[in-house]
Amino acid sequence: MGAFLDKPKMEKYNSHGEGNSLRYGLSSMQGWRVEMEDAHTAVIGLPHGLDLWSFFAVYDGHAGSQVAKYCCEHLLEHITSNSDFQSALQEDPCVDSVKNGIRTGFLQIDEHMRTISEKKHGVDRSGSTAVGVMISPTHVYFINCGDSRGLLSRGGAVHFFTQDHKPNNPLEKERIQNAGGSVMIQRVNGSLAVSRALGDFDYKCVHGKGPTEQLVSPEPEVYAIERCEGEDEFIILACDGIWDVMANEELCDFVRSRLEVTDDLERVSNEIVDTCLYKGSRDNMSVVLVCFPGAPKVSPEAVKREAELDKYLESRVEEIIKKQGDEGVPDLVHVMRTLASESIPNLPPGGELASKRSVIEAVYNKLNPYRSDDTDSASTDDMW
Repeated sequence: MGAFLDKPKMEKYNSHGEGNSLRYGLSSMQGWRVEMEDAHTAVIGLPHGLDLWSFFAVYDGHAGSQVAKYCCEHLLEHITSNSDFQSALQEDPCVDSVKNGIRTGFLQIDEHMRTISEKKHGVDRSGSTAVGVMISPTHVYFINCGDSRGLLSRGGAVHFFTQDHKPNNPLEKERIQNAGGSVMIQRVNGSLAVSRALGDFDYKCVHGKGPTEQLVSPEPEVYAIERCEGEDEFIILACDGIWDVMANEELCDFVRSRLEVTDDLERVSNEIVDTCLYKGSRDNMSVVLVCFPGAPKVSPEAVKREAELDKYLESRVEEIIKKQGDEGVPDLVHVMRTLASESIPNLPPGGELASKRSVIEAVYNKLNPYRSDDTDSASTDDMW
């Protein structure tokens, strides 16, 4: 393939912040990919007088990082400054007008990037998905263009999630075919795995068709959800490197269980990314976690259970290693497979044993300091 490294790059970029009764944490990691093509935005208090509004987004770039990087720096301004969005705010914000203003911002930045790239050196071939939320005092506006995904947890369950834009979706397929294209091996013209994206200008040059009628459309789907104080818990925005290995309910349950153990949202975000790596994700990974006041709180009982679980795993790793005796020290793969075959109580829901690999690996390396180099590149694909 040539697109993957010999071992994953696990260094992470982190950030966190709070304001407008929200707290957020984020984590991004290159993983197995040769390049890091993800980007993100997190802004509490928006320009143009929207102090009580906030905006968060994840961009998953492909064929280069240029479009993702440009969007993370400029998309918000294109949304908040366009006349459609501004007119929506003249009186009490009208939900439909805000949605229309967000859509206009996407179409404007896409056209702007095309103009820039043509002036520079011919058309830039990179593209990017975008998933985001704009949070007003009364509504959460979910914004999706591509196959990154956002979800809202409310009242202890998944309340809403965005729909991925894949070429096989009937309406997407119809638009692609109407523009003279085809869907082969679940890709646009057998090549691109998403049917909506910013950039990807090679797929946006069908004469006689408007910007939203092209093979690949830059038009986002925007959903307005009325906020529910006390019931709203958290929002997760993540690229497909996360969703490839975690279902909506799994990730929601995992985050809820982590929030009962720590209120450090960077730590929770890092645990999501690491767990997905150990579950076998081969892609770049980025996640933004936004918590409302109604998010789960740290529970002494949960903290105690977690400590007991870690202690149990530590003792089991020691036992597995000692059991080998004269046969020599087993490798980490053997240890993980042995643990995977056992029924271990109180593993984090959604994350299961993969979410505890760092604990297991730390004990293993402590007991076998000279073997630690052998474990760095062990993929979870080898674990079970």
